[in-house]
Amino acid sequence: MAQHDNSYKLLFSHPEMVRDLLVGFVQEPWLAELDLSTLEKVSGSYVSDDLRDREDDIIWRLQFKGRWLYLYLLLEFQSSVDPYMAVRVLTYLGLLYQDIIHQKIVSGGQKLPPVLPIVLYNGKPRWRAATEIGQLIETVPVGLGDYAPRMKYLLLDEGAIDEIGPLTLKNLAAAVFRLEKSTSPDAMQQAIEALIDWLSELEESSLQRAFVAWIKRVLLPVRLPGVELPDLGNLLEIKTMLAETVIEWTEQWKQQGFQQGIEQGIEQGIEQGIEQGEIKGEIKGEIKGKLEGEAAVLARLLNKRFGPLDDSTRARLNTATLEQLEHWTDRILDATSVDQVFRDT
Repeated sequence: MAQHDNSYKLLFSHPEMVRDLLVGFVQEPWLAELDLSTLEKVSGSYVSDDLRDREDDIIWRLQFKGRWLYLYLLLEFQSSVDPYMAVRVLTYLGLLYQDIIHQKIVSGGQKLPPVLPIVLYNGKPRWRAATEIGQLIETVPVGLGDYAPRMKYLLLDEGAIDEIGPLTLKNLAAAVFRLEKSTSPDAMQQAIEALIDWLSELEESSLQRAFVAWIKRVLLPVRLPGVELPDLGNLLEIKTMLAETVIEWTEQWKQQGFQQGIEQGIEQGIEQGIEQGEIKGEIKGEIKGKLEGEAAVLARLLNKRFGPLDDSTRARLNTATLEQLEHWTDRILDATSVDQVFRDT
């Protein structure tokens, strides 16, 4: 988890990434008034009420109508949605304003700069938490509402974002989202091809290195668990590696599962044959082993792709024929949901 956060922090510590995030995914009319060429990263450490550092959050500022506008980018990578995120954001904004006052960025009664808080979320369940602090506060008597805090954050839920449009317009943030949601080697290769083309136009090579580090240390290990990756130095090498070996590795996993199931089935069949005095026990055990091996591999792939399986799905795998299991396994790379794997069956 920390490695994932750090990788995103590294990517969004480049102005090109922040610019494309705003241009591609913030649909607000005032965006046209921002001077994106003035993007400037702000350093600082903010401590929340439970004394945990917020150094993994990223703060930028840029010119807006001749004054500074701050962007507070919270990177949220967790398996469950925090229902009180609005409270956390309100706390972090208070800490940011305190720091701005402490550093004398404003003084003598000057007004504080506006801040746009952005929560970039990349968990599997869709975000359902309130984005406004007022939605978390009980209804109060007339007049008392004037004293309630008001604050809203901008949510970017990667799983719910349509990145196709921005991707066609050469958007680096869209390429990240596309890679994160890719469900096949072909989709990953297409996104990486676009990155190779776009990043070759940049004189700054640190962003290219950041992409390589993220893909190599975070993205590929999730897609290829347990596989020892070769030394990959650039995006072109990653693209070539995907083209040459990903499908081969997938087949290896399937064959390993088949072999383990066959071996287990043979052992069980021999034992049954000895007990019953029938050699046909070995043959039955081998067939059973193939079924168990295929079902085990498919269950593991489904779990990696779509999350934990429910009881009905596991029961379906355990009672399927060998032909059904092979058919479903062939669909795993292109399907975007468990239902698509089992469609028309």
